Amino acid sequence: MHGPPRDRGGNRRHAPEAPADAPELDCLRDYLAPDLLQAAAERGRLIGVGADRVLIHWGVLDEGSYLFHLAAHTGIGIDTPADTLRSDIPVRDEHLPRIAQHGLLPLRRDGEYLLGIAPRNLTAQRLCRVAMESPAAIQRFRLVPPAQLNQVLLTHAYASLAYAASEGLNQRFPGLTAAPLAQGFHRPWRFRVRHACVVAAVAGLFTLPQLAVVHAVSGLLAIWFLASNVTRIAGALDPRPRVHVSSPLQDRELPVYTVIAALYREADSIGQLLQAITALDYPKEKLDVILVVEPDDHETRTAIARWGPPPTFQILVAPATLPRTKPKALNWALPFARGSFVTIFDAEDIPARAQLRAALEAFRVHGDRTVCVQASLCIDNPADSWLSCMFAAEYAGQFDVFLPGLAVLGLPLPLGGSSNHFRTAALREIGGWDAYNVTEDADLGFRLARAGYRATTFASTTFEEAPVRFGGWLRQRSRWMKGWMQTWGVHMRAPRRLWREAGIKGVLSLNLLVGGNVLTALAAPILLLELALYLGLRAVTVQPIPLFTGPLMALHVAAIGAGFASTVIVGVMGLARRGQLRRSWVLALTPIYWALLSVAAWRALYQLFRDPYRWEKTDHGRAARQQTVPARWKRPRLGPAWARTTAPSARHDTHFTDSA
Repeated sequence: MHGPPRDRGGNRRHAPEAPADAPELDCLRDYLAPDLLQAAAERGRLIGVGADRVLIHWGVLDEGSYLFHLAAHTGIGIDTPADTLRSDIPVRDEHLPRIAQHGLLPLRRDGEYLLGIAPRNLTAQRLCRVAMESPAAIQRFRLVPPAQLNQVLLTHAYASLAYAASEGLNQRFPGLTAAPLAQGFHRPWRFRVRHACVVAAVAGLFTLPQLAVVHAVSGLLAIWFLASNVTRIAGALDPRPRVHVSSPLQDRELPVYTVIAALYREADSIGQLLQAITALDYPKEKLDVILVVEPDDHETRTAIARWGPPPTFQILVAPATLPRTKPKALNWALPFARGSFVTIFDAEDIPARAQLRAALEAFRVHGDRTVCVQASLCIDNPADSWLSCMFAAEYAGQFDVFLPGLAVLGLPLPLGGSSNHFRTAALREIGGWDAYNVTEDADLGFRLARAGYRATTFASTTFEEAPVRFGGWLRQRSRWMKGWMQTWGVHMRAPRRLWREAGIKGVLSLNLLVGGNVLTALAAPILLLELALYLGLRAVTVQPIPLFTGPLMALHVAAIGAGFASTVIVGVMGLARRGQLRRSWVLALTPIYWALLSVAAWRALYQLFRDPYRWEKTDHGRAARQQTVPARWKRPRLGPAWARTTAPSARHDTHFTDSA
């Protein structure tokens, strides 16, 4: 921090007044250069925040130093609630998370009620004006450093926050979570259904002709397979309406935007992630970045400290409670989110620089009932292996063709796990993420629909890394398949309730898309085996084959043909829109890819019964990532002063909010 201005003789000279429209700088006029104060005031006016926020984000001074000067100038006391007892906070346990959301801490000191305030946005400016206009009004105010405000919350609400991160959805909406149903009315109901299914299956085997049972099951699988793939083609071919783009928001109109990244064993990727976040075209003073790490992941924590992100980044340590999943980590961060909007990035993500602005524009265009907008995910290492190339074609079809088509049809979207943007209030309203669902994004899309909300897509891209080797691909795809099974099972527990809340579109979307993805992977080898047996037997005999019928085999051929056609059509359309049509050769390997998907699906089904909540980590930082990424993203740039690989300076030491 600069000292008081002095002339050439070393004598202290009077500094010019801080700008009149920035009273929050009055406390600094004897300590910082006038030109610096003027620049901060102009920046604050431009983006609609207090000039104090600008100086702190510039690294000129830290929160503690500013609050010291603000307290001396206004007469508002500073409260450092390190020793605050739970009895000193007159707030019920369930309301404690709102402390972090609003930056307000009710206190009781010596029988007197006070209000602790952690300044944000324009808070310091307003406090200065209140202190000038009505000094008596500030007697019950206390300034609280934001880090200490969060620490108070973690100290006195740790157990309830940890429980809410894991069990909050189950507590608020029992039956809409994949959590174990050990009690309540769902357990006996589920046993009754299982009993009924077993009894019906046994009775069918003994009372119906066995060929009739085989034909019925085989025909049902083929019809489901066919309907799922016809839906994919219909979504891909549906015309896109023209979207009216209004005038862009000015910087001062932009809201605070929260970015959350849940990290585990991401030491190799953290530098790239920090660079990508810093490169976002959004006022840094309005970015609220939360990095969530696991308590046993010392390598990632060390890497974060080595890179030294700005002290305004919040770094939280998730509780060491079960389940150990990404959605639980996201739930842990949600009470600390300050933004009106929140987005999720993965460690390997490289989002388009203007993505946050584009998301806000999408929210404006589609109205208040649209509470989630999904950006396109694009694989940027397709040349690393045929698997990553197939992954690129799959993502291009899914995010650039199929999901936009579903949005036009008004169907609930099975969201991607990254770059989905939410209205924070709606996300909290529906209970956040399901900590027990290992594909939490797909589940969240259907819970939003059941709550009467809408999700859509928008034109922005986030580059991601695809697994290069089969082992990594299998672990990731098995987790996805298992999560889709969980999602289908959860939402089909009460079909009539699902119909009532999500309508026919919700029922069809769940069964044809989520259930269809799993079913096609499970059933494909069965259908192919039946077809191969039929053709083989027809080749050696001209007699009718009781096990197979002509119409049934025709249905099988139609289902398999529709599956291959949907994969190729959607993939080619997606690659064409990405300017990567030359990679469409990989779609000729679709039958091989189907075989691998079947392996992943049957592995997922096994895990669903043996280890349903196991989160198989996808390794990142293993790919070249140089094919479709713009040149500016190929390597992390040095960028701002804090982004360097040497040890951070003392001013930029990373302080972890360790919740252990």
